[in-house]
Amino acid sequence: MPCGCLCQFLVMKLLSIASSFGLLAVSCVVGAFQFPSGSHSHAPRSATQVESTRKDFLATSASTVAGAILVNSQPAYARGRATLEQAYDRYTPRIIEGGKFYKSDLYSQISKGDWKGIKASTDEPPKKSKEDRALQDGGVAKRAAQAGGFSNARVLAAMELYAGTFSDSSITQKTKTMKAEVETLKEVVEGMNKAAKLALGEESAGGGLFGIGGKKLSKQELSKQVQELYIKGGNAYNAYIFAANDGLPIQLNKLPFL
Repeated sequence: MPCGCLCQFLVMKLLSIASSFGLLAVSCVVGAFQFPSGSHSHAPRSATQVESTRKDFLATSASTVAGAILVNSQPAYARGRATLEQAYDRYTPRIIEGGKFYKSDLYSQISKGDWKGIKASTDEPPKKSKEDRALQDGGVAKRAAQAGGFSNARVLAAMELYAGTFSDSSITQKTKTMKAEVETLKEVVEGMNKAAKLALGEESAGGGLFGIGGKKLSKQELSKQVQELYIKGGNAYNAYIFAANDGLPIQLNKLPFL
């Protein structure tokens, strides 16, 4: 996707968030995997180039959301402050660890074209077995350990549950905004996992990937798609964090951006 089109897409996305929260300003997030002018997308890059690009992406993504100005926002304390604090302690460690994994391990795997790593990072744990059910915790700990570092089971489920704590008898706009970003992240994770399986020859294109017909994609094309998904996911994660931190009680630490 050309940088101009990508920037336009991200601006529209952030404007949507701004509309929900009364933001005065948003800016465009640059592509995390944009190659230098004159180079080819399949050309290998040095570790210095990869790290420099990663830092630029993370700094720009964080400043885009953190630099926005809130107007007339009302704090959302969920079903009582005690309930919020319990949910915070239970779910935010998984959310924060997921963010760390996303900006380090997953980035490294994508930049190196490590398809096995990408697949493992986005894989879901196997279905619960009879042996799992026989365990004291029903196999929860065992299955969590088998889930990928940025999978639905390990990270996104926690993000969704935490979003739900900001609503009670009716669903608040804050919960709706946070859950919308989780849905985007689910699509990103699913797309990355599908691309990795295609690259590894474990699946065929079938009905198509990312809106493309049954055409078989090269690894270079798959790599470009995954890079674009990474940018999309990074912005969705930061938008979720921005919404989560809005109106958070002062005794609770704000969650970090990527």
